[in-house]
Amino acid sequence: MRNYEFTIIFEANEEKTQAGLKKVASLFEAASVEITKQDDMGVRLFAYEMKKQDKGHYFYYEISADPASIVTFEKKFLLDNSIIKFLFVSKEK
Repeated sequence: MRNYEFTIIFEANEEKTQAGLKKVASLFEAASVEITKQDDMGVRLFAYEMKKQDKGHYFYYEISADPASIVTFEKKFLLDNSIIKFLFVSKEK
């Protein structure tokens, strides 16, 4: 298990945000990911338009996960239309 920082941006629509959060939680639970910190950073304006959106709802996580599961998460998040951007960053020990 490695430690990661994970940031995800959903559309600023409350319904899509809640549905996306449930999907992320279920994926993490199925892969036995330990969430050590979770922070709702709120809705923020973008510096430029992404996927025809000018603002998004940001969430920040600190997780402990198997590196192989990160690749699986990335593939699933790319196919989800309610997710504008996401980023996994490995934390140093």
